[in-house]
Amino acid sequence: MTAPARRTGGRSAAVLTSIRAAVEDLVRERGAERVTIPLVAERAGVNPTSIYRRWGDAATMINDIATYRLDPSRPLPSTGSLRDDLTAWAAEIVAHYRKPVNAALLRAGAAVAGEGLSDCLRNRRLEAAQLVTDSAVTVEEVIDTVIAPIVYRVIFLPETLDEATAARLVDRLLPA
Repeated sequence: MTAPARRTGGRSAAVLTSIRAAVEDLVRERGAERVTIPLVAERAGVNPTSIYRRWGDAATMINDIATYRLDPSRPLPSTGSLRDDLTAWAAEIVAHYRKPVNAALLRAGAAVAGEGLSDCLRNRRLEAAQLVTDSAVTVEEVIDTVIAPIVYRVIFLPETLDEATAARLVDRLLPA
């Protein structure tokens, strides 16, 4: 007798997808500060204990969902030009956070991270490290010159994020 074929994703993946969609919808509708696990559970059609078991509290859940939205396993640009790679990477981040729900999730995730390092920042550091390998540019320079101004604008001046933001910030880091 052969073992049954293993399902990819299955119910667990479907439940996570419905929870993530519920969180995004509720953040968009109510703001992150008014999202609770019971509300998410009701919207997602799952038992609240399933959510509590995975995340423990709403703040942790929102931080995880915020991080999930910009998938750290996606391929990074690899053109052979540091300027082009950084510009494409930063442009992807800008485009992502120009969407209001993603900006709201970033704000919520940053708020719940407290003094700890948020998953979002941790992932951007890892990506920056991959991009600047074998260059004189440091990860901290990329974070300070490219990522921090994007995040600042997402939080305080979202209307200033445009298609030229990424190139402008990379030009500051790598003057011609």
